Amino acid sequence: MERKTTRPRLVQAMMDIWTLPDLRRRILFTLGILVVFRFITHVPLPGVDLKLLKDYFTQSPLFGMLDLFTGGAMEKFSVAALGVYPYITASIIMQLLVPVIPSLQALSQEGELGQQKINRITHLATIPLAALQSYAMVALLRAQGVTVGLGPLTITDIVITMVAGTMFLVWLGELITERGVGNGISIIIFAGIVTDLPGILGRGISAAITGEPGGLIAYIIITLAMVVLIVIFVEAHRRIPVQYARSTFRSGRMYRQSGSTYIPLRVNTAGMIPLIFAIALMQLPGTIATYFMNPSTENPNFWNTIYNVFQSNTPLYNGLYFALVIGFTLFYTMVIFEQMNLPQTLQQQGGFIPGVRPGKTTADYLNGIIKRITFGGALFLAVVAIIPFIAQKISGVDLVIRSTAMLIAVGVALDTMKQLEAQLTMRRYEGFLK
Repeated sequence: MERKTTRPRLVQAMMDIWTLPDLRRRILFTLGILVVFRFITHVPLPGVDLKLLKDYFTQSPLFGMLDLFTGGAMEKFSVAALGVYPYITASIIMQLLVPVIPSLQALSQEGELGQQKINRITHLATIPLAALQSYAMVALLRAQGVTVGLGPLTITDIVITMVAGTMFLVWLGELITERGVGNGISIIIFAGIVTDLPGILGRGISAAITGEPGGLIAYIIITLAMVVLIVIFVEAHRRIPVQYARSTFRSGRMYRQSGSTYIPLRVNTAGMIPLIFAIALMQLPGTIATYFMNPSTENPNFWNTIYNVFQSNTPLYNGLYFALVIGFTLFYTMVIFEQMNLPQTLQQQGGFIPGVRPGKTTADYLNGIIKRITFGGALFLAVVAIIPFIAQKISGVDLVIRSTAMLIAVGVALDTMKQLEAQLTMRRYEGFLK
């Protein structure tokens, strides 16, 4: 029975959570795993001058942005320096390959067993991706003179350790998904972003205060507006009305019943995937350049120029990033929508859209709607991706609160709150949301 109380809704919901033993146990388990995650981010690898590394990350916008997703582990050159980013990249690649490769498509249709096999392939694909990224990072640090006496054996040990660190974080994330609250991989990323948030805010405000007075005001306004826009677009969707006609047999007679519901088509169906995939692709030229560029003590060559051009504070980088986010959003959304196969599902369940004939007409109708609303969502994601660059030009302050990180943090927070809301509602408690 739902409790009647005069306490504020949020306060009462928080109290109800801790009165439920299973939910309290899940939350404490999640917090415990996050403590382990934060511990290993402070375990450094050998052969790097941490002071020089910190100075380099301050000067490199690209690595400063990537460090935000690892909770500072990359700046500390810890065993968890890569975070779960290689696993995310492998997951995206697998999602794109499933509709293209017949054998993978057949596995995806085998239910839970097929999904487990796809997950196993994704885990195996993570290992070479993590090895390549870790070696590229070591090569870049060597080129910048940050490392100290790294031989082939030491480099091999570092690469193996970083790969092991990534796989350990993936395992921790899966434990959270299974026994904790929320999506484990997302929670790991969220924890890294939130942990560095106070320092990021402090550095951003200090930089704004030392500059023009108007820069601080513009910095705060842009940050608040970004949060509001992210919440609006994450939750925005269009409802497509659907009616169902069912026949039931009672007392020797056939009765026809009808019901109505709706299909919520999200404006941002693709979520964070296009941003992450675009970042991975934009990293590629700079990563390749690290293998061939001259050290900072020598005259720069062609690859040094390529590396500098593909830093996240250059107009070329942000222009290409904007275009890639739009392209990947449209492509990925259509791939996901095709996999959902809504027209066939509706027809099998006896549902139809009022005024639209079943079959191909329904498919064309839904495809037209999803393309229109997805284009709006793609523009939103693209603008979010380059807001730091625009904000820096407007306010004169580098917006160190990366909009991509903020989008992840807001999305994960909303999803976790919805899961807690569902758990409370199931037990007839009043939740967070109205």
